[in-house]
Amino acid sequence: MSADDLTPPEAARWAGRAGLPLPADRHAAVAATVNHIHSVVAVLRELDFADTPPAAAYRAEETEGEEPDATV
Repeated sequence: MSADDLTPPEAARWAGRAGLPLPADRHAAVAATVNHIHSVVAVLRELDFADTPPAAAYRAEETEGEEPDATV
């Protein structure tokens, strides 16, 4: 656990401030989940997307004779 990790009591306090009171048995699980999300976001922040255009720049178009492979 690093110095920046959210502790279970802090998770309970922040949840309460957001109007989401947590049962005592959920404090540790919520803190662990928040800490994991923060670690993933920290890695994403380090990525260099350079010249990658934003998602709005892409257009999904069907090619004739090609079936779409995803549902939107």
